[in-house]
Amino acid sequence: MQTTPASGLTEQFAAAVAALSAVSKNVADFQATDDAALVELSRLAAQEKHLAEAHLALVAGEIAARSTRELGHSGLAQREGYRSPEEMVKATTGSSGRDAGTAVRVGRMVREAAVETSFEPWLASVVAAVADGSLPVGAADAIRTGLGSPSAAVDADALAAAAALLVTEAATLDVDRLQRRARELRDELDEAGIAERERERFERRSLRHYRLPNGMGRIVWELEPESYAVVTELYDRATSPKRGVRFVSGSNKETADRILDDPRSIEQLASDTMLGLLQAGADADSSQLLGTGAAAIRVLVTEKALETGSGHGRIEGSSDPISIDTVARIACTADITPVTIDAFGQPLDVGREQRFFTKKQRIALAVRDGGCLFGNCERAPSMCEAHHINFWARDGGETNIADGVLLCKFHHLLLHNNGWEIERVGSEYFLVPPADVDASRTRRRMPSKSAAMRDLLRERERELARAVTSAPEGILADGDLRRRESA
Repeated sequence: MQTTPASGLTEQFAAAVAALSAVSKNVADFQATDDAALVELSRLAAQEKHLAEAHLALVAGEIAARSTRELGHSGLAQREGYRSPEEMVKATTGSSGRDAGTAVRVGRMVREAAVETSFEPWLASVVAAVADGSLPVGAADAIRTGLGSPSAAVDADALAAAAALLVTEAATLDVDRLQRRARELRDELDEAGIAERERERFERRSLRHYRLPNGMGRIVWELEPESYAVVTELYDRATSPKRGVRFVSGSNKETADRILDDPRSIEQLASDTMLGLLQAGADADSSQLLGTGAAAIRVLVTEKALETGSGHGRIEGSSDPISIDTVARIACTADITPVTIDAFGQPLDVGREQRFFTKKQRIALAVRDGGCLFGNCERAPSMCEAHHINFWARDGGETNIADGVLLCKFHHLLLHNNGWEIERVGSEYFLVPPADVDASRTRRRMPSKSAAMRDLLRERERELARAVTSAPEGILADGDLRRRESA
């Protein structure tokens, strides 16, 4: 590999800085651009950022290599007065501790790929994408940490294929979503390891409190998915009216109106309610909480996994699977709501007898959609409203599952007020933008956010493949996706 003299490398960096410095920073120039040009500038600015991050990672990786523990006080960072390479990068670049740590980790990975025999070869596609500036450093770190290392169940070749797929998908995913996607792929490859990763998350649970200089206190509470689902269910019941979740009826309407009219902010209301619950239990001051009783968590599991005791389940609203043993434990004190899914992935519907979706229909929508279906929105089912894709009053839309989708309040209002539309083709849904957003009004797929639904469809694909191999004329029976509620 051809190398560049130190002086030449410094000159290249200086030239790059000079070139960027010459780019206009006049607000008027940006105001004068049309929308299409502004979108293109956003893309180019991101590419600039990715290349700069790649350069910083290369520098950080070399700093780390010259600052190892074995070198002691003679290491580069220590000689410069820093305890670690991360601290040196943070101080010399003015970046956050998190960004400095990411730069060092990715820099080490890229450097090891070039000069070390211990390099993780399954990450070759990640290293190449960082080097050419097409993959952000943060995305590379997300892929690395999300996929993990080979094990007895997952070999390096399988991880290499997953890494290459993630590099491609990174173009449309932010760092947080990319890491969740990497964890999802690891779980698909390593079913046996789900229970161990679940145990590791449980062991990392913690609650810490700090007294702040202004006399207040701060609590940092890290929870594994099951416990987090309990807390968020109570949070949702306490704050959902103020967050705009509508269509509350019956005995809960008076409580919902009272919460909506409460002058406290959402954060203040949540704080006061949680404190009250801690002090006196879940039934304390029910005027502050929609519904009464202990928190209910919702676990989704396919009928086959439940019957065979193999596979896994999903806590509603969480992308991480839980082991079948945890599902069985929760089931000991659970109510069971079976949701039958047809061959096209659609729950059953109930027709047009009423205006609002029933509780059971909303359960089915939560199972199928997994949250707000609009774009990359990550609002959980509990923070969504059921939308008629054919407006109930105007277009004679039916209150059935096939013609309903979950949308958060923001996207529900956006769809109604800004000319967006949703079309259904079979069991698939498509978002149609208004002409002022996309002149061609090109349809955009609205895939399910439900990891549990993906589990069911993968299970059916495997069954179909086995059936075709063993008995081409065989017909597979529809499966059930069951939703468990545990108090």
